[in-house]
Amino acid sequence: MKFIVDAQLPVRLARFLQSVGYDTIHTRDLPQQNATPDTEINEISIQESRIVITKDSDFLDSFLINHEPYK
Repeated sequence: MKFIVDAQLPVRLARFLQSVGYDTIHTRDLPQQNATPDTEINEISIQESRIVITKDSDFLDSFLINHEPYK
């Protein structure tokens, strides 16, 4: 499995997942780091087949309400 850990979760979560063998990145690993917009995080997750780990309810709500990026 491949994961992307969102900004409000600790980097150590991503590092733990890496240490047990999962292909994991944290938003801090991205060029815009924790300022990476949710839409870009979602695009990366789709392009790289990554599961987004987040506790940001706005992230989920924006995609359920606006049907992004599946317009």
